[in-house]
Amino acid sequence: MNRSGPSPPLAEYEFERRFDESGAIRWMQQNWDKSFVICFAYALFVFAGRRYMRERPKWDLRGPLALWSLSLAIFSILGAVRTDWYMLNVLQHSGFRQSVCDSAFYRAPVTKFWAFAFTLSKVPELGDTLFIVLRKQKLMFLHWYHHITVLLYTWYTYKDEVAGGSWFITMNFTVHAVMYSYYAARAAGVRVPRACAVLITACQILQMVMGLAVLLMVYGWMHAQHCASNLSNVTWGSLMYLSYLLLFASFFYESYLVGPAAKGRKAE
Repeated sequence: MNRSGPSPPLAEYEFERRFDESGAIRWMQQNWDKSFVICFAYALFVFAGRRYMRERPKWDLRGPLALWSLSLAIFSILGAVRTDWYMLNVLQHSGFRQSVCDSAFYRAPVTKFWAFAFTLSKVPELGDTLFIVLRKQKLMFLHWYHHITVLLYTWYTYKDEVAGGSWFITMNFTVHAVMYSYYAARAAGVRVPRACAVLITACQILQMVMGLAVLLMVYGWMHAQHCASNLSNVTWGSLMYLSYLLLFASFFYESYLVGPAAKGRKAE
């Protein structure tokens, strides 16, 4: 497995340097299959919770939702700053191909903590659905399907330290930094321009396109050079990103193209 890192090395904080990535990776290798149990329990909550709330009044929860979204926004911003910094350094000193095939991301002093924290964060992020259910908002298939599959694939990928993970984690941190900041502002009652929602969805679609491109490159370079991955990971990852691309593109079309046009025709 490729262990080369960026040069010159980036400065790390003490808690990052002291983080035991070997223990974290070993724990994930032993426990990653528990993600199926977590996702099964989550799916039960989704359907049982909606049934429970059917005849009950909705909860307001704007304050708790604002704090929840703000905490995830801060976490994502910090993770984006650290992982973006690392990736820019790799791109500058080692080139694009190395940024795709880099496996040092999981063990590098600057990013090893954030890689594991990102992987674990997919569990508390399931809490987003709690607010939707209790507030009796529309729960889209895209929402809960995305939460389940991201958790499964993230834990599956981290345990093997496969190539491409650095791009997946960095992109997700960056998009979530903007997305959860937007959610926090909305929950706090701030009037956010509609263009922000359009931009966030566009960035999510771009993330899916880039995810597919990275996996395609990993597949092409797995044997041509040291680009550690396996066919199973590339296959499942490609199916996941392709499904996201189709679902997010459909959401964008229905919400920002067809929706507004339809509303305009009805108003006339």
